[in-house]
Amino acid sequence: MSKTFKALGVREDLIRGIEELGILSPTPIQQEALPFLLQNGGDFIAQAQTGTGKTAAFGLPLLTLIDPKLRDIQAVVVAPTRELAKQIGKQLFRFTKHCAKKIFVEVLTGGDDIERQMSALQRPTHVVVVTPGRLVDLLGSKALSLDAVKLLVLDEADEMLTLGFKHEVALICEKTQGRRATWLFSATIPEGVQRLITDYMSPKPHVLKVDHRHVVNRDIEHRFMVCSVKEKTSRISAFLRRHSLERGVIFCRTKAGATALGAELAVEGHAVGVIQGDLMQLERDKVLRSFRKGRFQFLIATDVAARGIDVEGLAFVIHHQLPDQIDHYTHRSGRTGRAGRSGVSIALIGQREKIDIEQLSKRLGLNFVEMR
Repeated sequence: MSKTFKALGVREDLIRGIEELGILSPTPIQQEALPFLLQNGGDFIAQAQTGTGKTAAFGLPLLTLIDPKLRDIQAVVVAPTRELAKQIGKQLFRFTKHCAKKIFVEVLTGGDDIERQMSALQRPTHVVVVTPGRLVDLLGSKALSLDAVKLLVLDEADEMLTLGFKHEVALICEKTQGRRATWLFSATIPEGVQRLITDYMSPKPHVLKVDHRHVVNRDIEHRFMVCSVKEKTSRISAFLRRHSLERGVIFCRTKAGATALGAELAVEGHAVGVIQGDLMQLERDKVLRSFRKGRFQFLIATDVAARGIDVEGLAFVIHHQLPDQIDHYTHRSGRTGRAGRSGVSIALIGQREKIDIEQLSKRLGLNFVEMR
């Protein structure tokens, strides 16, 4: 039986903050993690994907741990990408809306003005949400001190190592040796992540493994459509015409594929934006900002470029191709059906890919419905 946030030990002022975001009942990972992190708060490992409610699972206990009377940085959250760091920072800020004493959260990412960040750090700062490279830069400039850090959160640890941040993450762990706890979240536990755990965490951390079947939001309807590669653009175009008042994201596997699809749909008269890895960070930010403001209806994205996209009110997700990894399907489909709303996830597949739909269905416990 699902417990309430109050029953799990979350403070009343924080509950008010999350309820205003439409987060009314805890997800499976929150139900498992919150009691331990709020009461014990020791070293913790959660094997869980994006879309499981991780930010509230670590964010609510993290904010509970902060002493607002102190000026120092007391918690560091490390995320692999700029987009994800900004999303986490925004969520933590929103959670604290009704706190009697102000908790200051600063987001420090590459691609942003480092001088402005150094200036911001002169003010009281309790929590920093960072990308690994930028934190190392700021440490090198002696722009901040991690001496008072009680808590280190490593979010999407496997993704950080995949992106080549092994040495930066190790340095951050070494620079926060006085911390009380490390909370590590990772979709998978490959050798590199296991080494981090062995080198920088206690011998017996609390481990939580979220079953694939508990990962996907049950407010999302999953569908698939069988068609040839040549038919995909016309099928997507027809769907967008029927849903012209709604907003959604279309995922492509490759940068070239995303760019080509964007051009084809624009010719068909659709208002689309494209976000992919070859874009400069400023260009990416501009596209995302325009999408959030509703200047175009539909966003085309690759998986890596889309990490951290958090846009309210997305009605659907379309998979131009199925992703290579199961957790990418979870991440993609989790862009819709947020904050208690329903959503639709549609995969365009070839005849031979029906077996992939069967495997997704089995591993995630989903019911896929075929569209004609």
